[in-house]
Amino acid sequence: MIYKDDILNLKQKIEGEIGQKIIVKGSLGRTKSFEKEATIEKTYPNIFVVKFEENSRNVTYSYTDILTRTVDVSVFDGEHFAPLIPPVAEA
Repeated sequence: MIYKDDILNLKQKIEGEIGQKIIVKGSLGRTKSFEKEATIEKTYPNIFVVKFEENSRNVTYSYTDILTRTVDVSVFDGEHFAPLIPPVAEA
């Protein structure tokens, strides 16, 4: 279950990463997936905007897309890419 505090915390985390390079990974259907480099451009109350580097296209994602792991975002910290939210621990 996603709580309002989870969304607020993620929004604050993403606001702190505006201008940073990221890698966005997601699914395009049953067997297709994508992995692209982008930059975090702007945040809004329910969505954030990223700009893909390969075609300079702006795309929006919701914070729940990340919390439900519909898309995975890794942020570049100067040396390597680290997941924006930690991976789920296997039980």
